[in-house]
Amino acid sequence: MQTATRLQTRKPVDPTLIPFPDADILGIADMLAPEERARLEQVRTVLQEEIRPAVGKYWDHEEFPFDLLTRLGEIGLGELEITGGSRLLRGLIYAEVTRADVSLSTLVGVHNELVVDLIDQLGSPAQREEWLPGLRTFARTGCFALTEPEHGSDVAGGLVTSATRTADGWLINGEKRWIGLGTFADFAVLFARDTADQQVKGFIVELDRPGVHRRKISNKTGLRIMQNADLVFENVEIPAGNHIPGARSFADTNIFLRNSRAWVGWQAAGLQLAIFDVARDYAVNRQQFGRSIARFQLIQEKLSRILGNTSATLSMMTRIAHLQETGGFDMPHAALVKGTGTRLSRESAALGREVLGGNGIVSDYGMARLFADAEAIYTYEGTYDMNALIVGRAVTGQSAFV
Repeated sequence: MQTATRLQTRKPVDPTLIPFPDADILGIADMLAPEERARLEQVRTVLQEEIRPAVGKYWDHEEFPFDLLTRLGEIGLGELEITGGSRLLRGLIYAEVTRADVSLSTLVGVHNELVVDLIDQLGSPAQREEWLPGLRTFARTGCFALTEPEHGSDVAGGLVTSATRTADGWLINGEKRWIGLGTFADFAVLFARDTADQQVKGFIVELDRPGVHRRKISNKTGLRIMQNADLVFENVEIPAGNHIPGARSFADTNIFLRNSRAWVGWQAAGLQLAIFDVARDYAVNRQQFGRSIARFQLIQEKLSRILGNTSATLSMMTRIAHLQETGGFDMPHAALVKGTGTRLSRESAALGREVLGGNGIVSDYGMARLFADAEAIYTYEGTYDMNALIVGRAVTGQSAFV
């Protein structure tokens, strides 16, 4: 009875005195040079104070926050891959965008890794001159059109969208599915099979051309802010100059797919930073049985496990950033961190949902959105199982794909 009385009268912990209130318990951000650390803090402040509080209503209504795009451009999020900075800084910025909202981080990641960087590296001088200035500020937007209704994991060999050379350019026919920003993007970086040589090549296709049809994919349970679309191309004529000269075969684009899987690893890290933020704040402030639930052993165990998963993911991604800068980074590395990071984020989301109890399934509290979005990143950019098989092939020398 004396022990129970002492527990009931103990003063609540002052959260300002907790030595590790942030999920970056290992201080990964402290590895940045001072000027890059200041840059990260600037971006984090805008994202946490201006963006994160504003996105909930858009997620609930499955709408895109066009009014926030300009602000994202003002803090440089439209040009991350062409303005320099260390790989670690770029990765941590991707994580911080995810920490604010997973859908917006998908926009920022696809925009930079699969549109801006691809045009900058593989595009013609005319294509770079026409598109990059507007892309850098989000005044223009593009989408990455690779996946098809019947070809996701096997799209490299199974892609059926066709490109036929004509006297004046190319004729595009086919369908694409799950294309992020496809409902309103100015153009698509589209991959189609050349009917002459059967190679998969890249093209810029303006989406206001005759024969282009868009349909929003509705009723998603996750990434509800990201506007995914089905795109149909019926005898769409494009000029010869719209062929991306560096995208002559599927192999030419593989480096961008590899880098995008690493970016999803950073998403997994950022998602878990957000899960810890919400779960810890809720636990410290939620009162049950006359005291904060943060004092209960079961709650502390869950927070500890979320923290461990987050630290493991951040640590893996820090090593990946180093490999990207020094060489040796390859697809098995990207597959390992994408698969592992999203698996851990899925577990962390379930733990965070448990911390919030019934409030964990109401989007008002934030955790429900994170829980649902964790399912989405677990699947896209290569499902967990497909990434596991890429790693398995690398460590055994045996392919399970055929």
